[in-house]
Amino acid sequence: MLNGIHGHQDIERVVYGKPAGAALRAEAERLGARKVFITTSKSVAQSALLASVIDGLGELHAGTYAGITAHSPRPCVVEGAAMARAAGADLIVAVGGGSVIDATKTILIALWQNVTTVDELDAYRAGKPKEGAAPPSEAIKPPADAIRMIAVPTTLSAAEFNAFAGISDPRKGIKESFGHRLIVPRVIVLDPAATLATPMDLMLSTGLKAVDHAVERLCSQQAHPFVLGTATEALKLLARALPAHKANPDDMATRLDLQFGMWLSIGAGTSGVGVGASHGIGHVLGAACHVPHGHTSCVMLPSVLRWNLPANAERQQRVGEAFGQPGAAAGDLVEGLVKALGLPGRLSEVGVGEDRFREIAEKSMHDRAVLNNPRPIKGPEQVMEILELAA
Repeated sequence: MLNGIHGHQDIERVVYGKPAGAALRAEAERLGARKVFITTSKSVAQSALLASVIDGLGELHAGTYAGITAHSPRPCVVEGAAMARAAGADLIVAVGGGSVIDATKTILIALWQNVTTVDELDAYRAGKPKEGAAPPSEAIKPPADAIRMIAVPTTLSAAEFNAFAGISDPRKGIKESFGHRLIVPRVIVLDPAATLATPMDLMLSTGLKAVDHAVERLCSQQAHPFVLGTATEALKLLARALPAHKANPDDMATRLDLQFGMWLSIGAGTSGVGVGASHGIGHVLGAACHVPHGHTSCVMLPSVLRWNLPANAERQQRVGEAFGQPGAAAGDLVEGLVKALGLPGRLSEVGVGEDRFREIAEKSMHDRAVLNNPRPIKGPEQVMEILELAA
């Protein structure tokens, strides 16, 4: 008998298709916030989007931290928390992509636990991975009036839809997980216009990350009807809307379709159905080799699908059906989409040579997603096989 647990996230609302500035003002007032602190990146801080957000918040705006960089490094978490603390913030708004949103989730933990140094974050990492699961640290104890966040995503990474954050530790070249049910945003604002300043490469590559979310869950041995429904519809939307967006980036309806596809792609994550080696190896490629988040899926997903084929060939057929090409190999379909979008498809194209494979393979064995792969990965040698396919 199929059994499991579907967990509902502590997300109160998803506001979609409305201007971010006005939506944020309305939500901040609804939540009773008086000092709204913004977290973002340097690039977003220079955009019209952030100006509109600050203008919309008006006197509620208590300050901005614009220092978050790629892969959410620990120092950014500590710096952002210090600035939010000094501003007396009672609500945080993350405006940006996955790195900004993940860093902000962990800034919440730092504020709850009064973390002031990089080393102090050690106590709040997720538990040791076991059978694909990494439980949140039992040391995290939010206060009764715990500060929460709102997210305005500018990419398609879908970080805002889950209660875990991937935080890189530059000292070790690894990415670690931090989690608690209350770090997920209370409100998510999906404004297609919020993506207008996002570079085409970043938009398309994070769209491939959304494809990765859907594909790895669709092909999971644990996939059930809720997963099949959300992941299949996500792939239908993304496979059509990504090429359409590249061809006509001014079409706002297509941008909204991409946001809905991204949202659906992450939906299965609440059902206890995890991702696999494409995500797990990708985490290491980002932290150790500085490969952009979306590009990791471009270079790893086709090879992971091919390596997994002996274990889940029947499930991979679902990918072809979602793409509207039943019978086509899943790895070939994803590779074809990557090429059609003009994105890098090989490790060599993102600057990762074979001299790094051993390091990547060994570090990948500490990632919970690798332990959750449909075809069991028991050691670094099997990761090396996948890396060689992707070389």
